[in-house]
Amino acid sequence: MNKAQISQFLRRAKLLHLGDNIRFRLQWFKNHTANQKFQQENPEIVLPPDYLMYESFQLHYRKYYEGGRATARWLLQLFKAHQKIEGANILDWGCGPARIVRHLPELTNRQANIYATDYNTDTIHWCKEYLPGIHFSNNALTPPLYYQNDFFNIAYGLSIFTHLSKPLHYDWLAELMRILKVGGILLLTTQGDVFLEKMIETEQQQYQKGELVVRGNVKEGHRVYSAFQPPSFMQALVAPFAEVVAFIPGKVVQGKPEQDLWIFKKV
Repeated sequence: MNKAQISQFLRRAKLLHLGDNIRFRLQWFKNHTANQKFQQENPEIVLPPDYLMYESFQLHYRKYYEGGRATARWLLQLFKAHQKIEGANILDWGCGPARIVRHLPELTNRQANIYATDYNTDTIHWCKEYLPGIHFSNNALTPPLYYQNDFFNIAYGLSIFTHLSKPLHYDWLAELMRILKVGGILLLTTQGDVFLEKMIETEQQQYQKGELVVRGNVKEGHRVYSAFQPPSFMQALVAPFAEVVAFIPGKVVQGKPEQDLWIFKKV
């Protein structure tokens, strides 16, 4: 039985959340020494509670902080190809415990207005308490967001659509376009063609027809709820609102598939 088949079995048996909790504990023990070392070397860095970090990323302090900073730099380079950063309103949609957005005020020389939102109340409570200089807000799993129309120049969501049902793909895409200015850009990542090898045969057949593949039977929005997006599905989803200005297909790096990256421009 391969990993995809094991996942299907655990979902049907309602055991996937239990399995994920065991995985969290294994990561805690595996990375405990390295995490302690990072904390001792960097006592000034405020880190989120372990499970909040694990739920949105993985339980590895150095990768959370240094990797988050590197990703923030990379995103800003992508943004600059399409938008002016100075004076821009920038939104991290689904920010989690601020792995990326915590670095944006400094990396933009505090010349942009940084906003972040997430459906996890505990996460946003922690962010508001420990990370000044960012406008954090709490949203529900479903729209709306608490921002006015045509407000943001830039919005991004990394691996957020990958944990949503089909109806919420349509609802959230429309909501993100509502709050984006005409000419503004939306950057998203999705699980595309390189994830085919992780699917069982019936999922592969569905995906190759251009249909969204959703693995549910668990709490929607959680890390174990998974969706796979064929490029043709994403293009059709966005077509009423925006044009595709960049598409970087995912590839396999060190044996692990990377997500597709999309940049859409509101028209």
